[in-house]
Amino acid sequence: MITIQGKGVSAGVGIGPLYFYQRAQATLPRYTVEDTDAEWHRFKGAQTGAIEQLGELAEKARAEAGDDAALLFETHQMMAEDLDYEEAIEQRITEQKMNAEAAIADTADQFAAMFEAMEDTYMQARAADVRDVSRRLLDILSGTVAGGIASDVPVVLAADDLAPSETIQMDKTKILGFITAGGSGSSHTAILARTLGIPAIVGVGAALKADYAGREVIVDGSTGNIVIDPDDMTRDRLMKKREEALRLQRLLETLKGQPNITKDGKTVRVYCNIASPEDVHAVQVNDGGGIGLFRSEFLYLNCDDFPGEDQQFEAYKQVLADMEDKEVIIRTLDIGADKKIGYFGLPQEENPALGMRALRICLTRPEIFRTQLRALYRASALGKLGIMFPMVTSVWEVREAKRICEEVRRELKAEGVPYSEDVKLGIMIETPAAVMVSDRLAKEVDFFSVGTNDLTQYTLACDRQNNDLGRFYDPHHPAVVRMLKLVADNAHKNGIWVGICGELAADLTMTETFLAIGIDELSVSPRAVLPLRNAVRMTDTRETSPRILAALADEYPAH
Repeated sequence: MITIQGKGVSAGVGIGPLYFYQRAQATLPRYTVEDTDAEWHRFKGAQTGAIEQLGELAEKARAEAGDDAALLFETHQMMAEDLDYEEAIEQRITEQKMNAEAAIADTADQFAAMFEAMEDTYMQARAADVRDVSRRLLDILSGTVAGGIASDVPVVLAADDLAPSETIQMDKTKILGFITAGGSGSSHTAILARTLGIPAIVGVGAALKADYAGREVIVDGSTGNIVIDPDDMTRDRLMKKREEALRLQRLLETLKGQPNITKDGKTVRVYCNIASPEDVHAVQVNDGGGIGLFRSEFLYLNCDDFPGEDQQFEAYKQVLADMEDKEVIIRTLDIGADKKIGYFGLPQEENPALGMRALRICLTRPEIFRTQLRALYRASALGKLGIMFPMVTSVWEVREAKRICEEVRRELKAEGVPYSEDVKLGIMIETPAAVMVSDRLAKEVDFFSVGTNDLTQYTLACDRQNNDLGRFYDPHHPAVVRMLKLVADNAHKNGIWVGICGELAADLTMTETFLAIGIDELSVSPRAVLPLRNAVRMTDTRETSPRILAALADEYPAH
């Protein structure tokens, strides 16, 4: 028996024969060309073909794994026609008289090296995107057909790393688990595996040897443990774990239609986070009670220019109509930091997480904000809408946003355009500043929603995109928990409700704490709804709340 330790990035247990991904290898021709115009047209033809293929893959990903998965391929489409990338290839063809294949390969190496040299781990991961786009162009030029899984039985798939295009094209019925030598929790393989519910382990390095191919392997995606040729005891233990997980999932299915209510009658709203109108289906399938966070920036990320009012209206209208009478909270534009959009023309910043982002952009470029607000208020006539402003730090910001909302309402009324008079306005609590003035902010809005990802980042001075920080980025940190309690207290003193829409909302080890400190709503990914409902229904706050509140008082005394 051989044991290998990696990083588990998608929970679940998979068992089967180990199979190494067969990637088609195209030989790379390298020669000098005389007719550079003809060679440039060869590249442009391959570029057009790649963009078409990526569009088809985006639709396939959307159907199989949702809009977040589709966004990977839409990003690759933009990368395939990126001007800097294209110009570097053109320069090699026209000035150095390289053939198209060599120009693409050398440009890919140049750009990948540039990304890998960056300190930000998110940007480092973009090196794999450049290589994937470039490999697609080379395959088109050579006529190479992509490889895959030549197996008649389901397998645990191993690879050095997997590009999103490779992952999405695979026959998922043949995949029992993923193992990759490289990658991280934010790699495309990890994201897609979690979305598809397939166990996955990354970062095993050179420990996974090719001569293990065909041998029985068990992967435990929750612990990152890989066992090759397991003994009977290990196999029995892990199979029992697998059966227990499946049994729990079947049990959770029986909770559909049940209320999110504790044993002693306390109710919490369980809503969903979504990124596009297509995600509403997952909310409905998983019985979400509403939408607590609709990330509206998908509209901007998927466009080559600012989306117009009508385009935004159609998207918001679709979500509100599909959710019928259930509440939908739409967050206004939240770009900047790790979400860059070229046509916004934002300046380069040494510390973008502390720079021009989210509501700051909207207040300094009100023409963008007003367009979005007009679309939102128009859509409000079709459902139960809440509007939420991100990255608030001061009362004046909220008042300025509300002033613009009032101007938009007056405009629409003057134009005879219908809108709801009952649109709730809220803010995201994501900064320590917002926490410390939450008593004043609560007087300005109808609700709070805590973004625990950013709140943890700013409170602990830890970049949440940096996987190397490990345990230093701790959303369970006493400072974070104490802030949540303070926010909840100030919300309730002023008669408004408070929710959590960050990843911590789905952490079942925190559910009892959230109920104890008075959180009214938890907004999670659609897949997390039923496990969270189960945790709520298993809790008796008469027993847990006194203990938790006493521990909070003892551990974090007020001075």
